[in-house]
Amino acid sequence: MNFSSQTEEDFYKAHNKALFNEIQHFLSPEEASLIAFNDVKQLIKPINETYMGMKVIQIDKIIGSEGRYKDFDNHFFPKSNFLKTRWEKIDSAHINSIELPPIKVYEISGLYFVRDGNHRVSVAKSKGIEFIDADVVSLQSEIKLKQPDNMKDIIRQIVNYEKMVFYSETFFGDITDYWCLDFTTPGRYDVILNHILTHKYYMNQHKNEEISMEEAINSWFNNVYLPIVTVVRKKKVLRKFPRRTLGDMYVWIVRYWDELKQKFGDDINIEYVVEDFEKTHKIPLQKRIINQIKRIILRKAMYNNITDSIEDVKDIE
Repeated sequence: MNFSSQTEEDFYKAHNKALFNEIQHFLSPEEASLIAFNDVKQLIKPINETYMGMKVIQIDKIIGSEGRYKDFDNHFFPKSNFLKTRWEKIDSAHINSIELPPIKVYEISGLYFVRDGNHRVSVAKSKGIEFIDADVVSLQSEIKLKQPDNMKDIIRQIVNYEKMVFYSETFFGDITDYWCLDFTTPGRYDVILNHILTHKYYMNQHKNEEISMEEAINSWFNNVYLPIVTVVRKKKVLRKFPRRTLGDMYVWIVRYWDELKQKFGDDINIEYVVEDFEKTHKIPLQKRIINQIKRIILRKAMYNNITDSIEDVKDIE
């Protein structure tokens, strides 16, 4: 087999793996998507940048891209045929043992994101290469991430880190004996802390001595948080919001409550707020059915696409 046939076959093998990956995750396509660097940067909020120079890095620790995250799947397999020409040139260089320039990456929380060299990473991953030369710029952060499968996993790790910091700095669990204040979105523990501090401020009005943080946390938990989540449990609202937590519902409902107060005044019952929130924010059954049908149609279209690609490879052979 000549080099042209070999590189073409290599590309289609990698391309078909991307298509199979998309089919396997057709109900949750984000799980097969390459992670966007800017999305992670916005979540982690690094302190500063440091140029680290040339390093040899593990390819398995390269989990995303700055600008080409839509072109490759989460394993860096090429998703589109328009990548073929460039991809095959890189592959040909590997076959002919031609030394390629180092890629450029950002390092953040122990993981790497490609600035330049996405095709080189894709070819290297498809060939099982373990290490690659890289020009590294490091973004400093206190958060250290374990190898994630997808963006959802990164969000989960960040939320867990934020929970650990919140509980350790406020002693919230020791004070309330409540260890399941959980969220599915980063930044919520800062919201809770702000709620507690606001509650503490109003408690201090007309007092000669400032109340302690422990007293404020206890008061907020028993007089603000628990009454709201008790109504959420009573109304069985979480059934309409799968994979969400009581903490999520608390933040959403308080925000919605504030919106209603601005429109209709302060005299609004919390049970009404919870019931109205459920009615106005849940996904209608008809829409859920339509979304399911769309997924089935998408899966069929992707299956036809990958079948055609496999036939193309057979023609090459």
